[in-house]
Amino acid sequence: MNGSTAATGSASCRFARYFVVCGVDTETGLEPDDGAGEGFDQSPIRRSFKSKVLAHYPESTDRISFNKDAVNMLCMPRGLSFCTQADQLDPQFHSFTITDNGVRSYGFVHTFYEEVTSAQIITAMQTLYHMHHVEHHSSSSASFPSSSSSSASSPSTCSMDSLVSSLDESDAESFAGASACLGCAGSFDPARDTLYVSKALCLLTPLPFLQAARQFLSQLHQAVTSHMAPPLPLESYIHNILHEVPLPPPGRSLKFHGVQGPIVCQRPGPGELPLGEYPLGEAFSLLGVDNMVQLLTCVLLETQVLLYSQDYQRLMTVAEGITALLFPFQWQHIYLPILSAPLYHLLDAPVPFLMGIQRRDGAQRSSLHLPHEANLCFVDIDNHCIETPEDLPLFPDQSEVIQELSEVLLHFGLPLQGGAITKPATTSPRLSSLVLEDLMEDRRNGNLGGEELAVLERLQALARRCGGGKMSDGEKTLDHVFEEEEEELRAAKMNIQLREVFAGRFAATFGRYEEFVIHSALDLDSWLSNREGTFSFDKGSFLSVQPAAHLHFLSRFLETTMFSSFVDGKVISRWADREPLQQLFDSRLERERLYDTDEEDSPNCRYRKCTMLFESAQAIEHRLLKTDHTAIHPHLLNMRIGQGRHQQGCFPKLQADVLAKGQTTKWSSRVLTSRRSEPKRSTINELSGVDNDQRQKHTFVRKNLHQSKLLDSSPLAITQTHREFVDGLLSECRLKTKQMLMEKMGKESAELGQGEANITGLQENTLIHGLCDLLERTWGHGLQLKQGKSALWSHLLHYQASQGKTEAPAESPVSNGSDQSTVDDGTLLLKGSLIQDMRFIQTMNEGLSEVGQARAWIHLALEKKMLSLHLKELLSNQELLRQLYKPHAFLLCEEEREQFLFHLLSLNTVDYPCFTRVFTSISIPYRVVIIPMKKLSIAMATVNPWVCVSGELGDSGVRQIPKNTQEIFFQCKNLGRLSTLQLGQENSGLLAKCLIDSVMVYNEVTGHTYKFPCGRWLGKGVGDGSLERVLIGQLVSPGGEEDAGRWSGTPPELASPSQTVRTVLGSFGGRSRMLSIEIQEDLREAANNLVKHFHKPEQERGNLTVLLCGEGGLVLSLEKFLLHGLRPNRLFQRNVFVWDFLERAVVFMDTADQMGDLHASTVPKSPFCDSLCHYVNAINASPRNIGKEGKFQLFVCLGIRDQLLAQWLPLLAECPLTARTYEEGALLRDRAAVHFLSRILHTLHEFTITLETALVKGVDL
Repeated sequence: MNGSTAATGSASCRFARYFVVCGVDTETGLEPDDGAGEGFDQSPIRRSFKSKVLAHYPESTDRISFNKDAVNMLCMPRGLSFCTQADQLDPQFHSFTITDNGVRSYGFVHTFYEEVTSAQIITAMQTLYHMHHVEHHSSSSASFPSSSSSSASSPSTCSMDSLVSSLDESDAESFAGASACLGCAGSFDPARDTLYVSKALCLLTPLPFLQAARQFLSQLHQAVTSHMAPPLPLESYIHNILHEVPLPPPGRSLKFHGVQGPIVCQRPGPGELPLGEYPLGEAFSLLGVDNMVQLLTCVLLETQVLLYSQDYQRLMTVAEGITALLFPFQWQHIYLPILSAPLYHLLDAPVPFLMGIQRRDGAQRSSLHLPHEANLCFVDIDNHCIETPEDLPLFPDQSEVIQELSEVLLHFGLPLQGGAITKPATTSPRLSSLVLEDLMEDRRNGNLGGEELAVLERLQALARRCGGGKMSDGEKTLDHVFEEEEEELRAAKMNIQLREVFAGRFAATFGRYEEFVIHSALDLDSWLSNREGTFSFDKGSFLSVQPAAHLHFLSRFLETTMFSSFVDGKVISRWADREPLQQLFDSRLERERLYDTDEEDSPNCRYRKCTMLFESAQAIEHRLLKTDHTAIHPHLLNMRIGQGRHQQGCFPKLQADVLAKGQTTKWSSRVLTSRRSEPKRSTINELSGVDNDQRQKHTFVRKNLHQSKLLDSSPLAITQTHREFVDGLLSECRLKTKQMLMEKMGKESAELGQGEANITGLQENTLIHGLCDLLERTWGHGLQLKQGKSALWSHLLHYQASQGKTEAPAESPVSNGSDQSTVDDGTLLLKGSLIQDMRFIQTMNEGLSEVGQARAWIHLALEKKMLSLHLKELLSNQELLRQLYKPHAFLLCEEEREQFLFHLLSLNTVDYPCFTRVFTSISIPYRVVIIPMKKLSIAMATVNPWVCVSGELGDSGVRQIPKNTQEIFFQCKNLGRLSTLQLGQENSGLLAKCLIDSVMVYNEVTGHTYKFPCGRWLGKGVGDGSLERVLIGQLVSPGGEEDAGRWSGTPPELASPSQTVRTVLGSFGGRSRMLSIEIQEDLREAANNLVKHFHKPEQERGNLTVLLCGEGGLVLSLEKFLLHGLRPNRLFQRNVFVWDFLERAVVFMDTADQMGDLHASTVPKSPFCDSLCHYVNAINASPRNIGKEGKFQLFVCLGIRDQLLAQWLPLLAECPLTARTYEEGALLRDRAAVHFLSRILHTLHEFTITLETALVKGVDL
């Protein structure tokens, strides 16, 4: 404006875009509103009828088209309402939003009742009422005799009397009596009653000027109902607000004039939060602080949110309030805070939404049949409660945020618990006297002193006395006006402070988000073309610097569309203008860094309260108490003679030609008065509102459904909408599975040394949670018959019933007998059967809801790599599908359904041990099979073996294998991913020995097979004489046991080391140098794997036992090192063992120490010498008969755990026995090699190593 613009230009800079009148069309008459969902058993005066847009001004604007049907539906969501003088006729106010071509408008509606003067409408209502009365009494007389045989004659007489009375319009008392007798509510007699019908006045604005629009419409209605005509025709005021009142400049306030007084609006300046006038205090009072924080969490995680209230404005208050708290993020999905009955099909939408529906009189929550409830947040505003989805994470620092919000609310005197609020008055009138209006303006601008204020009070008292001592509807005392202004200011200050609390939390959490944005493209076109295949944000690195308590929420929030859109906006800002909200957020972050003298935030930094509360409130108070600009006053228009006459109680038909466009008159050249100098233009955004005209400049992120299409209730539009839902679900499935594959394969490549991991276990769980949500939304689309809250589980239950297997097994899959019990036939089907997987889920003692059971089933099917196959089987029952789903449902679209299953099938290329890791407390049946060497399998009859299986979650305990068998079934608590197996035998006779090839362990639920290679003897007098061995397992691919060690793209877990190395390294000739290099490389690699293991996040570390004792592990590498050049004790000795050398070395040290010869030897006397002897003697004294190999393995594990191994090896190298035991070129006699090994082992001292119980059992060190 710059102090001289008169706002007669484009609609984008005007305060209002359209003025609309909706009501009954007397020419077309009454049309029943079929979409209202009301029955014909209601009285016609209680039914809804179709409303129409009677007029809208101007006809169109240069940028914003007028959607007549959508505006009519939102202005009068329940259609026309009729009533009589006996009903309450208070006007109502509500608002709405409407988006057209990406441009949002705010609608403000003042609904009031106007007397029906059309004889056609009155006659139609009378006819409808008579028809209803006759039908009602006819049905009553038909059903009455069956209810009471003792008074069979009475109903007939009563019914006939009622019918006669209803047809006799002159007998009003008899008619009313009959109606009361038969329970007919809402009677109507034109001879006795005055008929009223609802009419709506609506103002469409580009920004949410809630208070100003409410006051303007209220004053307009009061002018109509007043017995005195307004100073000017109503057209003058409407023309003024449409064409002559501009938007306030950013950071300034503007005053314009309504019919009865001045109205003030303001707009935030650069650096302030966007305009938000919806009363957050009311929303917090309705729901309570805890519920509001939970609701915001649901919105941030893009769950489906359904608001429920009798009051339309309450729906808008909560919806607009919660979206205002999202700054700097924006809701990207369906947003319909007011959903009228013809649009209830959108509750089928299989996408995130934020919608609101009106509670009908007497309706209960249980009466709502919602297709989507698994991920639904249901908000019952009137009852002040909220139902959130399962597993909803806590908002970061939730308790501290709630405390800070409570302090703000208490500061403004609001209660903290939901429900303690009184609804604000529907009108907010100013003084009616023009003289008092001008004086009030002077008071507002600080131009009145104490004496003048006293005069003003006396003038108002005089006005009351002149009016006969009774105030008119349009007048208020000065104190009341002051209180009203103070209340408006208080609400505005509370609004901004509540919003600043959340803005501060997002700034604290995402203050350094720019450091994790990945700029991989050279130009915008290349980035857009490769958008789906690139990562724009380093999620893993970002999460690694966040507090652990925030990770559950943040990992899911990073996967939302609103965060993805936010990051995409940052990437594109390299080539295009930044989004206004993002630009504002970035500027606030830069300002905060400039004034923040603290060091960089650590993940465990303490909570800091928002520091901008006072500053933000002061800015608003400054603008509201001292207005900056005044718009052109309403003035006379060039109207035809006879137009604009005042008729009390009836809103006139406006003269369209004078409202169509701005007129050039002597008033339109008048400049706007400015109280302060105009600020410099900011580079942030000229419309720091932030105007919706500027939003979504680049619509590249995703294809959104236009709200204008959603508001179209025609059958063709509904079909097209659901067709787009189907396409969207298929696209989302493709992107979801692609992301899961890319991130999972990135992790596997890192484990193979081919890249860097970009996914953590937490992120993996988040992706699987998103897949569960996608499946629930897909199965909920078009669902018409559902059991419980889960659409998928409901379908599974119906399928189970259709297969004739509704009975769930009473017992667990393994019978409750002894450890030697066998498995029932049904259990063997668990490996591949959809029904058996369901049965197992149903028998889990986890207290799971329907949603939890569905998620458990998905986790199990995904881990078994049978998700696509199970769903294909489920969808094969076409008859059941047609019974459960509507024709437009996704699952009835055959081509899209097949593509959906194909995308899910691609997940079989990677491994997700999600069921095993999530459901850790359930009982799992296992089967263990001992496989002897084929030539010596008969030797199994001489042994009495036992096993103890260990995994990442615990061990099974010792399980005795029955005699003359090679397998055992048992059930125990979930062991997780298996790692080790202890194999032993109790018979210690010389004949009790066997050569074990391997041991196989089968998880009968997930179908996983683990192979524990052995390749050694078990028994005395053979091999190393071991009666117990600790074997290291590897997961066999689901394809079969012949592919042991290959794990479907996942690097294999290493097996127990074979004994062939001992026969090779004992004697070497020309290969000595080559072997020594290979051995040192193996040592370096084994130590490097351990270092990498401890540098991973704790939840991402693999099995430490594998790295220590498995193939390529530290134990085997050290064994190779110590075997290099070791001479056998006897001629022609086939096997040599390192443990023999260790025992001899310890005996030598003990003997030399006792004889006092250590002083003459080269072995220094040190505590490490004592500890070496103590550990070897303790291992030998152990009751476990683990053989020489097992003892050496235990020796290495204990030495590395207690950080002694690096000191022991130099002692062994310098022992005089070494020179006699090892050949000249042995590594242990090479000082450089020993020094190299000692340095490698020293690098492991910084880590805390915890050994499995299976490794150290029986040794107390």
